[in-house]
Amino acid sequence: HLNTFEEMSFFQSFHIAILGLDAAGKTTVLYRLQFNEFVNTVPTKGFNSEKVKVSLGSNRTVTFHFWDVGGQEKLRPLWKSYTRCTDGIIFVVDSVDAERMEEAKTELHKITKSSENQGVPVLVVANKQDLRHSLGLDEIEKLLALKELGPVTPWHLQASCAIIGDGLSEGMDKLHDMILKRRRALRQTRRKR
Repeated sequence: HLNTFEEMSFFQSFHIAILGLDAAGKTTVLYRLQFNEFVNTVPTKGFNSEKVKVSLGSNRTVTFHFWDVGGQEKLRPLWKSYTRCTDGIIFVVDSVDAERMEEAKTELHKITKSSENQGVPVLVVANKQDLRHSLGLDEIEKLLALKELGPVTPWHLQASCAIIGDGLSEGMDKLHDMILKRRRALRQTRRKR
């Protein structure tokens, strides 16, 4: 039997910001999740916003409201306004672009450490894993210093190839679980007050 909270979550959508450096594959991830096909994209100047029903494991369908925000340097200050009140963050990295991992790390840590994002779960999508020179997950975890996100920020690193959709539904499954877990924890804290 579902409790009312879980029944409610059938009708609500989760607000998710899709962030990452330019050319990491954010918009490809968005449209792969929405249409389940590869959509040829152009660099995002502002943002793309889509409500998408995603099928997760154990026959659950969950509605996510995605905000895919441009990753060019001049657009990154805008990320803050899209992560306000967000339920989760998808941070997409280009697994082949070793040179920019440091830059990706800086941006990821900046966004997760800002006060309004304390505790917001992060799904790190290691995109382009199908390419020959892509870095392994262990290496990406080290380069992004994911362990330093500490106990405050729940995170999951997911290998993916957005062009064919590999890894995305597993990643969304994990993100959804982290969001529900956080909501339960927040409700318990409120009860204690």
